[in-house]
Amino acid sequence: MPDHFHGLFEGTALTSNGLKCAAMFRQRTGRAHRAACGGRLWQEGFFDRVLRDEESTIDVARYIVANPIRAGLCTNIRDYPFLGSTKYSIEELIGSVV
Repeated sequence: MPDHFHGLFEGTALTSNGLKCAAMFRQRTGRAHRAACGGRLWQEGFFDRVLRDEESTIDVARYIVANPIRAGLCTNIRDYPFLGSTKYSIEELIGSVV
């Protein structure tokens, strides 16, 4: 998305801290952007959400994957250059939307 970011992170250990991960992601990408381009990357007022155990990760992934289509950035999700996952294959992500 050109004006916002959706990321879905999954902890792999009981000691994983999703909120800390998100904060570090924003900090590191913000610093890299400032060094490369100058200016701010992230606006004030963001929304972090932690999934509950009973919530389906693939349902959230489905929402994220379908977002560029809803926004009119593409008509076929295969054409969107920023689609990817380390957990689900592209075919699984696409299959979840169709």
